[in-house]
Amino acid sequence: MPRYLTMVRVDENNAPEGGPSDELMQRMGALIEEMTKAGVLLDTAGLTPTAQGKRVHYDKGEISITDGPFTESKEVVGGYAIIQAKDEAEVLEWTKRFLRVHGEEWTVTSEIREIAEG
Repeated sequence: MPRYLTMVRVDENNAPEGGPSDELMQRMGALIEEMTKAGVLLDTAGLTPTAQGKRVHYDKGEISITDGPFTESKEVVGGYAIIQAKDEAEVLEWTKRFLRVHGEEWTVTSEIREIAEG
């Protein structure tokens, strides 16, 4: 079965004050449990803010390192999931459910990429 990486993109500057609510975390926990029991969720986690990150760039033999936050980025990857699904339609359905869990106070995008095997 194919595996997919879903990257959750958020605008850190416009996220609800205080981050995810307790209610959101409960809804998310229930969905994660359902996905795990269904055998489709292989791994998932949120990521720390970009202020705590670093970018390592390689260009023509030279490496540069930039400390976060990355002001030129509006949307950043805030979390990820690795999902094993029978096809693209199934991963899309799980992803739509994941996005809806956030409620109307969040603006969230999820990019889905199939993991190349081999």
